[in-house]
Amino acid sequence: MFDYTRKSRILALLLLFALAPLAQAAPAQGLKPNIVLVLMDNFGYGEIGVYGGGVLRGAATPNIDGIAAEGFQLTNYNVEAECTPSRAALMTGRYGIRTRQRPDGPPRGIWYGITQWEITLAEMLSGNGYATGIFGKWHLGDSEGRLPTDQGFDEWYGIKHSSDRAFWPNSYSFVPDSHPDAVFDYVMTGTRGQEPTEVAVYDRAKRTTIDREITDHAIDFIQRKSRENQPFFAYIPYTQTHEPVEAHPDYAGRTGNGSFADVLAQTDAYVGELLDTVDDLGLKDNTIFIFTSDNGREGVPRSFGFTGPWRGSMFSPYEGSLRVPFLIRWPGKIPAGQISNDIVHAIDLFPTLAGFLAVDLPGDRILDGADQSDFFMGKSEKSARESVIIYIGNELFGVKWRNWKMLIKEIDENSYAINRLAYPSFYNLLVDPKEEVPELNYLNDTWVDFPLYQVMEDHEASIAADPGAPDP
Repeated sequence: MFDYTRKSRILALLLLFALAPLAQAAPAQGLKPNIVLVLMDNFGYGEIGVYGGGVLRGAATPNIDGIAAEGFQLTNYNVEAECTPSRAALMTGRYGIRTRQRPDGPPRGIWYGITQWEITLAEMLSGNGYATGIFGKWHLGDSEGRLPTDQGFDEWYGIKHSSDRAFWPNSYSFVPDSHPDAVFDYVMTGTRGQEPTEVAVYDRAKRTTIDREITDHAIDFIQRKSRENQPFFAYIPYTQTHEPVEAHPDYAGRTGNGSFADVLAQTDAYVGELLDTVDDLGLKDNTIFIFTSDNGREGVPRSFGFTGPWRGSMFSPYEGSLRVPFLIRWPGKIPAGQISNDIVHAIDLFPTLAGFLAVDLPGDRILDGADQSDFFMGKSEKSARESVIIYIGNELFGVKWRNWKMLIKEIDENSYAINRLAYPSFYNLLVDPKEEVPELNYLNDTWVDFPLYQVMEDHEASIAADPGAPDP
C-alpha cells in the first residue's frame, strides 16, 4: 500500500520547488517605479514626428515617437513662458511666481530660481527611498545651498546656468574682470554633501559634446542603481535646442538639412539609448519614462524652432510659448496609444508622481498642481484640471479655461514690449488656434467672461493669501 503521508510530503516539496522562483520574484511586484524624466530646452511643440515634425523638420524621430505609441500623448500640456519659472514649476508643483515671492518685499527677479525652503521633486523622492540624479542644465539657483545637490539630488553632472553662456568664452568682446558674476560657465560635477567641482569651461566646443556626456552619465547612473536594486529618479534636462544649436561631431552634417535637424536626429538617438538601457536591464515595466520641454521655441531672430500650429515663441503669452510636447510611458499602468487634448500643466507632475507612489504631499505650503495619476492610468476620462494661469516673468498676462483664453496684456512679437490692453482679448483655441483674431465677445460670447475672470480672481486671491517662500 502506498504511504499517503509520504505522498503528501513529496507533493508539498514539489509544490515548494515550483513556487520558489515565484516567491523570489514576488517582491518585484511591489517595487517602487523608477522615473526617467527627459526635459528639452526651448523645444517647440512641432519638433517630433507625433506632433507633426520629425521628417517635416529634416530628421525622423522614431525613438521619441515610440514613447507615444507605448504610452500617453498630451496635445494640451502647458508650461511657463521661460526657462527658470518653468523649471521651478516642474520641480515644486507650484507656479513660478510663488517660488519668487518674499514675505518682506516684492517678487524676486525671474532669474533667481527657487529658495532653499522649496521642496523639490528630488527631495520628495529622496525622502521615499529613491536615488536621485540630475544630468544636464539646472538653472534654478547658483549660490551656496541652492545647487541641485543641495535640493535633493544625490549626484549631478551639468551646468548651472543658461545654455547660451557657451557663447561667452569665444566672444572677442568678453571682459573677464568686468563684474564678479560675468564669468565663464563651467561644466560641474558633484554629490550630495560635497562642494561641486568644475570639470571644464563651457565654451562652443564643449557645447557640441555636452548632451552626449549628459546621456552617458545618465546611463551609468541607471545601470548602477539597477545593480543596487534601488529605485531611481534620473532627471535629464538636456541643453538642446537652446541657442547655440550645434550638433555633436558625430551628428554634424548627418542629415544634410542643417544644424537644427542634426541636433533633432542626435536627440532622438540619445533618447533611444536611454530607452534601450531601461529595456535591456529588464526595467521597462517598472519605469515611468517622460519626454517633455521647459517652454516653446527660441524667441530670437533666425532661431528655427517649430511651434506646429501655434503662434509665438518663448517669452510670449501665446500657445507657441506655453504648449509643448509631453509623452509618458509606464507599461501595464498607463494604457498604450492614448492621446488627449485636455489641459495639463507642468505643476501637475509633482502631485501626479506622488499619486503614483501613494506618498503624502507637503502640507505647509500652497500647491498649485493637480494629481493626474487617474487620468494618465485611464481611471478617469478627463484631466483633473481645466484651467491654467499665464505669467511672463512676474507679470500676470491671462488665463486659459477649457478651450478659451483671455489675455489682459499682449506682447509685441518684434520688440517684446508689453502692451496693456484696454479690454481683454478672448480666443477660442479650437476655432482660432493661432490666436489671430480675438472673439467679438460683445456680440455672442459675453458669457465666457465669467468663468475666465473667476479663475483669475481665485488665483489672485490665493497669491494675496500666500505668506511667501522664506529663504535663509
